[in-house]
Amino acid sequence: MNFLSHLYLSGTSEGLLLGNYIADSVKGSDYKNYTPEIQQGIILHRHIDTFTDTHPIVEESKKRLRAKYHKYAAVIVDIYYDHFLAKNWSDYSNIPLHDYAQNVYTLIEKNYDTLPLKSQHFTEYMVHYNILEAYSRLEGIERVLKGMASRASFVSNMEHSIHDLEEHYDLFAEEFRLFFPELQQFVNAQIKI
Repeated sequence: MNFLSHLYLSGTSEGLLLGNYIADSVKGSDYKNYTPEIQQGIILHRHIDTFTDTHPIVEESKKRLRAKYHKYAAVIVDIYYDHFLAKNWSDYSNIPLHDYAQNVYTLIEKNYDTLPLKSQHFTEYMVHYNILEAYSRLEGIERVLKGMASRASFVSNMEHSIHDLEEHYDLFAEEFRLFFPELQQFVNAQIKI
């Protein structure tokens, strides 16, 4: 899952949300440098990634992209799934997406100094382009895919994957619709631990 999903799955806990947000920038056991609640968010993020990466429904989505995008298929699917979460936001939250995004930006900016450098840089980009809301529109997804392609270590062609989303939109939407409740159940069980 990508940023919106990770943030949403953190529930109302600020520490979980911050940990979930910065997790990709925190390597190995460096998570121990943070408060216990942020540590839990980092660990939760890692569990979400493992659950998602190994799920058979997600595998179907990745399979549709793998021939063109190879190892980047998983990253692309994560972004697609954030699109479907944003587009159908009212099915998952009583808080309008605009309000939710602004609250998240405020919280993250309030804790800016505790973020790893990589997360600080991304925060500036995310807030400037209002990425969390932009996920709901295809042009927003296209911007995100182009941005990721420009930062990829190798030629990824991710910037072209917007066309795959358009071509197989209903299939990806249905896979997300089936997968996301299972992910929510998984996360709820993790948070209770």
